[in-house]
Amino acid sequence: MKVISNVFTAIIMLFSAAAFADITLTFGIYTSDKPTTMVTTFRPILNELENKLSILLSEPVSIKMHVAKDYDQGIKDLVNGNVDFARMGPASYIISKKQNPEIELLVMENQKGKKTFYGVICVQQDSSIEQISQLKNHSFAFGNKNSTIGRYLSQLLLAEHGIYADQLSHFEYLERHDRVGTAVGAGFFDAGALKESTFKKLKDKGVKIKELVRFPNVTKPWIASHTLNEEIRLALRQSLLEIDSPEVLKKLKKDGFLPAKDSDYNLIRESLEKNERFFKQTTADEK
Repeated sequence: MKVISNVFTAIIMLFSAAAFADITLTFGIYTSDKPTTMVTTFRPILNELENKLSILLSEPVSIKMHVAKDYDQGIKDLVNGNVDFARMGPASYIISKKQNPEIELLVMENQKGKKTFYGVICVQQDSSIEQISQLKNHSFAFGNKNSTIGRYLSQLLLAEHGIYADQLSHFEYLERHDRVGTAVGAGFFDAGALKESTFKKLKDKGVKIKELVRFPNVTKPWIASHTLNEEIRLALRQSLLEIDSPEVLKKLKKDGFLPAKDSDYNLIRESLEKNERFFKQTTADEK
């Protein structure tokens, strides 16, 4: 009887420990800027989420941050369920959703009450280029091949102004927004596309670039993995929507979060579908 009693006690203790075990979530991002910048930007928000989720779920919650080395790996991490939730650019969300329809939008970032922010095509500060049409036969720096601003929207904008890939002297994908601005400022490229916040940050640091044109983008989505259970997913959405502390949001430079639906990203979906226009073969007369 004593053996049976001990076994029963051990089973009770095991289930009790499980009931009160910490919930550990993994948050995924990729390096659109320096990895150290990404960590300092998101850690305050994750700390706030831990507090809110712990209250809502009545269990201690901890959130680990996983920084993917590039956009492709970040997409794979979300699609394959290697992270529980993620923040990525709109184009990466569209690509991820196509690969795994079961991922689900949680929220989108709030930019002064709106769901839009801006990208910038920049040139050197002393450049004589004043219009997009003057970029023909000049060099151009794009960001990552999966970047919304650094590729899809900027290439669509160029094509709409009659500038196509084979009309540029050359172009490269430099992976990150900060690398684009720095390369243009140093004179390695005549122009480049990057997000407005990085453009302003580089200007403040003395990088010699100026704005040629700006263009709208949809704010970034936060997305739940298909492996995240419904209770945690709903609590996560509620917690994100409740975050309004300026101190917590300061590094992200956003005003909180807004409800999101897939159709909010139709503009980005269209830019992906039309991307081949930028790579059309132009005639000798067009060149």
